[in-house]
Amino acid sequence: MTYTLTGIARYEELIKKSRFLALAAPVESAADALAFFAEHQVPEATHNCWAYRIGQEYRFNDDGEPGGTAGRPILQAIEGQQCDRVAVLVIRWFGGIKLGSGGLVRAYGGVAAQCLRLADKQEIVEEALLQCACPFSDVALLQSRFAANGVRVVEESFDSEGANWLLAVAQERATDVVALITDLTRGQARCFVQPSQHGSSPCRDS
Repeated sequence: MTYTLTGIARYEELIKKSRFLALAAPVESAADALAFFAEHQVPEATHNCWAYRIGQEYRFNDDGEPGGTAGRPILQAIEGQQCDRVAVLVIRWFGGIKLGSGGLVRAYGGVAAQCLRLADKQEIVEEALLQCACPFSDVALLQSRFAANGVRVVEESFDSEGANWLLAVAQERATDVVALITDLTRGQARCFVQPSQHGSSPCRDS
């Protein structure tokens, strides 16, 4: 399973007189990640290094540190902590003592990992998408059951016959929810799982 964060996390450490400050945040897109970096970077710091991962999309930046010694270790920390939809910025103020390539890798990766380790996280649950058409007579009944069954309305529209919904539900419950909708509407609602299409959403740990 993978996790995202519930909010911005912060961790600071002094390593051989260099100050390292890690900031991590949940993000939904590359634009979110870049906006987070732009908002929180410190121009007067020596380096502002970062990485993000959103599903199969990732990117990292060494910001002047030797290639492979900052951004990639931060990305590896994100992966090592089983995180997704996460952006991590590590700011360094140089303290006068060079760390060497190995020292930089350990410093950036270690600070990022510790920041994520201490952060409040929530599990990302894989979802299935259901396409559902419901006659007006059963709309209120189904709507009253959505929350209790973990159903989220992604899209909603109405036509002359009733409601058309795109619903999201945990993959493992998709078949049961389709059966429930069919039973509650006595077969009047048309509902099916969209083939080979699913999303995911954060689900707070209990």
